[in-house]
Amino acid sequence: MTTSIEGRIAEELGVRERQVRAAVDLLDGGSTVPFIARYRKEATEMLDDAQLRALEERLRYLRELEERRTAVLDSVRSQGKLDEALEARILAADSKARLEDIYLPFKPKRRTKAQIAREAGLEPLADGLLGDPDTEPLAAAAGFVSAEKGVADAAAALEGARAILTERFGEDADLIGELRERMWTRGRLVAKVRAGKEEAGAKFADYFDFAEPFTELPSHRVLAMLRGEKEETLDLTLEPEPAGETPAGPSSYEQAIARRFGIADRGRPADKWLGDTVRWAWRTRVLVHLGIDLRLRLRQAAEDEAVRVFAANLRDLLLAAPAGTRATMGLDPGFRTGVKVAVVDATGKVAATETVYPHVPQNKWDASLATLARLAREHGVELIAVGNGTASRETDKLAGDLISRHPELKLTKVMVSEAGASVYSASAFASQELPDLDVSLRGAVSIARRLQDPLAELVKIDPKSIGVGQYQHDLSEVKLSRSLDAVVEDCVNGVGVDVNTASAPLLSRVSGIGAGLAENIVAHRDANGPFRSRRALKDVARLGPKAYEQCAGFLRIRGGDDPLDASSVHPEAYPVVRAMAKRTGGDVASLVGDTATLRSIRADDFVSDSFGLPTVTDILRELEKPGRDPRPAFKTAVFKEGVEKIGDLAPGMLLEGVVTNVAAFGAFVDVGVHQDGLVHVSAMSKTFVKDPRDVVKPGDIVRVKVMDVDIPRKRISLTLRLDDESPAGGRAGATAAPRERAERGAPRRGGTPRPRRAEGREAAAADGAMADALRRAGLLGGPKGR
Repeated sequence: MTTSIEGRIAEELGVRERQVRAAVDLLDGGSTVPFIARYRKEATEMLDDAQLRALEERLRYLRELEERRTAVLDSVRSQGKLDEALEARILAADSKARLEDIYLPFKPKRRTKAQIAREAGLEPLADGLLGDPDTEPLAAAAGFVSAEKGVADAAAALEGARAILTERFGEDADLIGELRERMWTRGRLVAKVRAGKEEAGAKFADYFDFAEPFTELPSHRVLAMLRGEKEETLDLTLEPEPAGETPAGPSSYEQAIARRFGIADRGRPADKWLGDTVRWAWRTRVLVHLGIDLRLRLRQAAEDEAVRVFAANLRDLLLAAPAGTRATMGLDPGFRTGVKVAVVDATGKVAATETVYPHVPQNKWDASLATLARLAREHGVELIAVGNGTASRETDKLAGDLISRHPELKLTKVMVSEAGASVYSASAFASQELPDLDVSLRGAVSIARRLQDPLAELVKIDPKSIGVGQYQHDLSEVKLSRSLDAVVEDCVNGVGVDVNTASAPLLSRVSGIGAGLAENIVAHRDANGPFRSRRALKDVARLGPKAYEQCAGFLRIRGGDDPLDASSVHPEAYPVVRAMAKRTGGDVASLVGDTATLRSIRADDFVSDSFGLPTVTDILRELEKPGRDPRPAFKTAVFKEGVEKIGDLAPGMLLEGVVTNVAAFGAFVDVGVHQDGLVHVSAMSKTFVKDPRDVVKPGDIVRVKVMDVDIPRKRISLTLRLDDESPAGGRAGATAAPRERAERGAPRRGGTPRPRRAEGREAAAADGAMADALRRAGLLGGPKGR
């Protein structure tokens, strides 16, 4: 019996089929993942957002598989070749790869040598030699010579028979599936530099003579090598056997093909010819087929991991601690063109803009300080957001000088990632939002606002431009966009949105609201003033009952007519709260925030057919702290005085810094100089670290030790293990445990394993060099060096 799509997903997720079926019904009915996760817990029996996202992705894949299965059945049926056994195999195919393996013999194709041979009547010769190896090949072939059919002689007949068997061997679905898995577990990827490309392709130097098993290759190395091949620097080869294990005789793959078709060398007349046919089929058809499949599998696995890392980093950045409603001055650093200054008030509205020229060539330091002090005083500025681009450290010093000269202003400076600010500045929305500001000044506004509320500002920028991914230019556009959009949607709805202050881009990410509805909400707000209640949203053009159901609980109205409108309690559950208030002898307003009274309420007393225990429990928790922000409290890193450029660093130095990006091989940390340092994964903990994000996330403030500084190459090696020694000329990760390096799969030149103590150092150096090279080339998200 074929398992249903819902049943299969349930088995994969380890949940009940009825939970999956309920979630699928809700998704098909137009509900979003955030809405289902938050407001339909009873229906799905508490499936969380991560499970629902996985369910949604698998549902998409399996439905695509079913569509393809139907197309394959129709195609084979139209050829008159669909019997019960074949139909059963097609229906049992559990992946797209397996389905295509089965369909391959029936897939319409251009006329092949095998097809031409069959048309010449040579299939009986092929069948005869395969079925009875006691037959003498040349003698048997002589009976198939026909000038009329284009078979000139016995050799031509045998060549045609070989083409038929080669195609048959290469289209055996079970055999191909077995050999594919064998090659995946035993094979390795080999990279060599192309002749004469050593200098031009220096950024790929770590892969000029490289080999590593498929199963040990981390995603960033796969993507780096594929990029090197695309840029015609590297030649990549997929080798089916481990290094040094290629047999003198038939390979294990040839032996598997021979076994499958009962071919063996027993000294019979046709045995040698059949053995040569197996070898020919393996080398010219099967190996080529598997190479294409495994190359795709490597890319897909690497893409999946890179997308996962990008999405996780984006989530951390979007959910970074907001500074809140505090007047902020944004500084967009620059040398010749000056430092762009924008002051925004507590609500993010632009209050003032200026351009100052404190750096070379004008060097108007004191005049710039005077201007900044005046702006800070006039507008009650509390925070200074310094963009981390070119001239950032010099501008950070300017802000520090301002603070020291004017302590009465009580200013705090924070270095802010400006990744994507230029994209926002030139966007259509920025033109609409800040029509009277020059493009160059819009970046300073964005820098200030993203300190106040990173989520609200960053949603205005294409997630791919935010700069927290690796090799994003090499990833599937559809896969990346879908994943990042899901992250943004989850983050926005997890925090909630003030409908009376939110921008259209922010509103468009709310459950049930797209770009068009978001514009309509803003237009209604502009024309009629702030919304006083959630009910008033129903007056917005094209915001129907379904959209209202999906979005209402995630929109906040502060100071409105109903105190519940400022909470995450959904309007459909307001009767539950009113019943609670009546039971406790008060009104809704007095109940909100009354912890003692709320904790005296028994959730079970308010459970009904419409609202189960999970929903009632959520309501009580929300009423204690209505509209609470799930993001962490705001805090800043303190950069070491006197450390302003890479030359000021020295091994052994302890510094505080901010994690700017996390990749598969480690984390980049801003320690206040012009170049982020790299904490290799092997230098993150004394125990094995599988995923760097288990240790740090973008935006984290960390203490690091400088292990090595390479000024010419602008490379800084850091460690989170503060008791690590800093060997002269050493690298972060020099003391990595053998098990760490073995499990991470360090690079192996020429496929030859190195002594384990060297692996940690060389892996860190290799990954660091590649990271810096790719970052400078714009292939790795995050700062490219300031």
